[in-house]
Amino acid sequence: MIRRHATAFRLALAAVDAVSAVALFIVVSRLRFGEGWQETWRHAEVDPFAAAAASAVVWVTLLWALGLYRLRARWRLRTEILDVARAGVLLGLVSFSVLFVVKLPDVSRLFLLLLFAAQVVLTVTSRMAIRRLLRWLRDRGYTTRYMLVVGSGPEARRFADRIERHRELGLRVIGFLATGPTPATIDHRSVLGSLDDIEDILHEHIVDEVAICLDADTLHRIESITRLCEEEGKIVRIPLDDYPVSLPGGRIEDFDRGKVLSLAYGPDRVAGLVVKRLLDIVIAALALVILIPVFAVVALAIIVVDGRPVFFRQTRVGLNGRPFDVVKFRTMVRDAEARLADIEELNEIRGHAFKLTNDPRLSRTGRVLRRTSIDELPQFWNVLRGQMSIVGPRPPLPREVAGYDLWHRRRLSMKPGITGLWQVAARREQDFDRWVEIDLAYIDRWSVWLDLQIMLRTIPAMLQGR
Repeated sequence: MIRRHATAFRLALAAVDAVSAVALFIVVSRLRFGEGWQETWRHAEVDPFAAAAASAVVWVTLLWALGLYRLRARWRLRTEILDVARAGVLLGLVSFSVLFVVKLPDVSRLFLLLLFAAQVVLTVTSRMAIRRLLRWLRDRGYTTRYMLVVGSGPEARRFADRIERHRELGLRVIGFLATGPTPATIDHRSVLGSLDDIEDILHEHIVDEVAICLDADTLHRIESITRLCEEEGKIVRIPLDDYPVSLPGGRIEDFDRGKVLSLAYGPDRVAGLVVKRLLDIVIAALALVILIPVFAVVALAIIVVDGRPVFFRQTRVGLNGRPFDVVKFRTMVRDAEARLADIEELNEIRGHAFKLTNDPRLSRTGRVLRRTSIDELPQFWNVLRGQMSIVGPRPPLPREVAGYDLWHRRRLSMKPGITGLWQVAARREQDFDRWVEIDLAYIDRWSVWLDLQIMLRTIPAMLQGR
């Protein structure tokens, strides 16, 4: 499991261990050898920065080989300290053996002892800090993903307990769907409805994953539930402890000393998704800094020509139904929302979206901002906050989502973007179903390379007013 969630956690630990190992090598070198620490290393015929990088690689590799990046059934600080200390001792033995073989007598043994001891302390401390940080973020809903448990018997209760015991996964059980008469709550968790209510529950709540934990009498419902989840773009987890199940496209994964059948309907390349998020953070942060003069000029123009407010905030629907406020430069008159009903019949789009090229509600500055897409630039703030991505399906309005057909909803299975495939490939398309088909094609074909291609195609589209 829980490869998708565990991989992100393990990569975070490895990245912190690598960076801290490099920094620690430099700090200990400076403390041991003083201001001339670089010359001391070069005198020993060792490049100090190459040695720092090698130290980090060896340390992370050793921790990985010893299984210290795997999820534990139960995490204990004492066990963590002992395991990291054991890795530190092994690192010391390997290092002294290598120095003996390659005959580097000028390397300070005292430096190495200080480095290995400090490395153990720093690694344990950083791991504790990461766990506390993740817990703090999850408690505030920043990294939490929500799971619906289909079933209400002993199997469902046990699986829900196992999920929430591993808090580092960032999964939270929102409730159960009952297979028979049940109380309003089970083990302090809500019973949201019955199996027959599953489609309504998926639409009324934020659900990222669905765990199917049915008993023998209701196993025949698995196929229809997984088919519905595929249409919605939900990840499905089926514990195999009690009843072995086989479904096409499933992947059997280890979790908490058991087996889970996982079906991911959408992008499931964890490393790629991590890179996508890192690119979002870097590009959005740089854009917000570089575009400060543009923001200032646009804000001044709006104030002078059309008056305040400068920004327009509107509730949109994000990943798997998460509501958030999108930020744009104001391009319409102040009472634009109230006047929507008067012009809905002029809608140029067939389906669950609204678009009007010559919208009479546009302000004087709004026409220029819309034509150049400059009004979209403040959404880099939404990207930085993790509500949007640079590339993805455009975020719809709640009233549009309320009218979606079932297959439309899979476009919500990926974080919305400032730009997307249909913006650069079929922006003048007037059929909403065709928009969705293009969004789903993007989701099914997604890769970091595809995102970069769309970004590059967006720039000339903006400059040409398309």
